[in-house]
Amino acid sequence: MDSEALKKYSALHPKPAGLTLQYGTAGFRTKAEQLDHIMFRMGLLAVLRSKAVVSTIGIMVTASHNPEEDNGVKLVDPLGEMLHPSWEEYATQLANAEERELQKIVTEICQKAAVNQHKDASVFIGRDTRPSSEKLSQSVIDGISVLGGQYHDYGLVTTPQLHYMVCCRNTQGQYGKATLEGYYEKLSRAFMELIKQSPSSGESQRHLKIDCANGIGALKLSEMEPYFPKEVLIHLYNDGTKEKLNHLCGADFVKVHQKPPRGLDMKPNERCCSFDGDADRIVYYYKDATGHFHLIDGDKIATLISIFLKDLLAKVGQTLKMAVVQTAYANGSSTRYLEETLKVPVHCVKTGVKHLHHKAQEFDVGVYFEANGHGTVLFSKAAETKIRQLAKEEKDDEKREAAKVLENVIDLINQTVGDAVSDMLVIEAILALKGLTVQQWDAVYTDLPNRLLKVQVADRRVIDTTDAERRAVTPPGLQEKIDALVKKYKLSRAFVRPSGTEDVVRIYAEADTQENADALAHEVSLAVYHLAGGKGAPPQP
Repeated sequence: MDSEALKKYSALHPKPAGLTLQYGTAGFRTKAEQLDHIMFRMGLLAVLRSKAVVSTIGIMVTASHNPEEDNGVKLVDPLGEMLHPSWEEYATQLANAEERELQKIVTEICQKAAVNQHKDASVFIGRDTRPSSEKLSQSVIDGISVLGGQYHDYGLVTTPQLHYMVCCRNTQGQYGKATLEGYYEKLSRAFMELIKQSPSSGESQRHLKIDCANGIGALKLSEMEPYFPKEVLIHLYNDGTKEKLNHLCGADFVKVHQKPPRGLDMKPNERCCSFDGDADRIVYYYKDATGHFHLIDGDKIATLISIFLKDLLAKVGQTLKMAVVQTAYANGSSTRYLEETLKVPVHCVKTGVKHLHHKAQEFDVGVYFEANGHGTVLFSKAAETKIRQLAKEEKDDEKREAAKVLENVIDLINQTVGDAVSDMLVIEAILALKGLTVQQWDAVYTDLPNRLLKVQVADRRVIDTTDAERRAVTPPGLQEKIDALVKKYKLSRAFVRPSGTEDVVRIYAEADTQENADALAHEVSLAVYHLAGGKGAPPQP
């Protein structure tokens, strides 16, 4: 390692005095002007990680659904998964190191993580459409270059596309070709094979309006359009030509505000969906004949996919174990439907994609979605091998056909990470194959009314939880209070958890009516305010 070069380049990307940041589930995220040094240092870290695992590592410059002024960065591990937790720690140390300690910390990471300095390093870089992203990705390149790493800059890509490229590269092309064309071809081929089987239900079934959050999704869907079959008519809105990224639009806005995005004109019963800023989340929605807005979130997407897969697995007649993984935020009605009607095991884990992904890997077929619309399906190596073998060799026609459909689902779903484009195509294929309208899908179960609130506290660490964040262990007396409040309402539950990023406590409550859900959420927020050191005026109903 050339310490003079490191010193010289690091001085070109100085750390603002007094700034400390933490590498979390979403990597680093903050105002774009505070990130230059972080980008340079994550370039350094990617080279070290690449040498440690002797594989290509990805770096994505994005702040996803955050406002346009923000930016962020996250690293992608060899199989397209999120950065290993022990390296999140190194990322935080490196990001917060003072200029003069940088060399020392790089050396320490090399020792702790047994990094072989003589190995080659290779890094794939991608970025979203924010005005600040190009310059920041240049700072990443400076960091990679100073430690002698090789890099390939994919430029503007969705976050899931970068995850896909990294996985393709490290599986020597087994997962697919590490190019955008390779991605478009693999997905569109699998999609066309799937909808070939569908009962043709007229042109009208295939119209879909897509709110692209004024982000990268619009660019990539436009590039992919020539690959789509003529039956698929997608109409892009909020394509980034006029408005700001994520401003009053995108999956996060629609989910939080329970209303359609700006810039998308909805007619009754039209199927619509929204991507988020980096196209790794998707939610669907429609307006009924009375003009009432209906949101179809990640829980309902997971349910649709589960109904479809369960049916196919039964036809194939193999003893493949399928499960759905949710967080405490999943609507109680979805959990009840999956467990009691569909008879599919449901597992609850802590909030955060990495926890869901990790749990889903334990099954032959693991479906996971967060309520916010981020999710995918994982197939174990053994299950995939078995399905592909049956699709080729099974003598029984029905079993072989079901196996072929499963094989196309495996190729269409992006197993590395939630992917709005891939998830959208899976959903569209299932609706076509099952001949379902968006209203029929929505009617599978009725969501319990719910309410999300947050309470500002002096220190979020006073709240500690257990049982996948569904019960509070500290402060003493809080959980007992919540239990007593929940008993007052029908079909109710409530939980509290500290935010991962700011000194607030998040509250979720659901009950049989919206009025009761609101009342329960408010009462729980008062309990948090009084028992967990609330700041400012007490919460108002």
